[in-house]
Amino acid sequence: MVDLACAADARFEVSRLEEGTERSYSIDTVEKVQASLTPSDELFFIIGADAFAELRSWRRWQDVARAVRFLVVNRPGYKFDAPAEVKVEYINTLNLRASSSELRRALAAGHPALGVPQSVMQYIDAHNLYPVAIQ
Repeated sequence: MVDLACAADARFEVSRLEEGTERSYSIDTVEKVQASLTPSDELFFIIGADAFAELRSWRRWQDVARAVRFLVVNRPGYKFDAPAEVKVEYINTLNLRASSSELRRALAAGHPALGVPQSVMQYIDAHNLYPVAIQ
């Protein structure tokens, strides 16, 4: 589905960094990326405010926080306090209403997921991933 979504918008390309892993935690991905960086590089982690609000529940979240600078995209209705040890910048000029969790809930309820490319919606329908009506 990522291949289909990226093919629909030339600004994006698929990363194979997590390919072949059964389960991947953010710290695993961060450590893989860090291995290719130079000491002067800075690693940024772009995340929605809804997911950032759950940061303290992540596996080894303090290690992630030490390794990255979070760029937190505003989501309406999500308020949070950043832990003191976290380097964070807020992106309030971009207001994304839909989160991946909200898209999955819409699909599971049989509603189309707004903003999902038609090719991805067709794949979801063809593989019966959710009881979804094609947009």
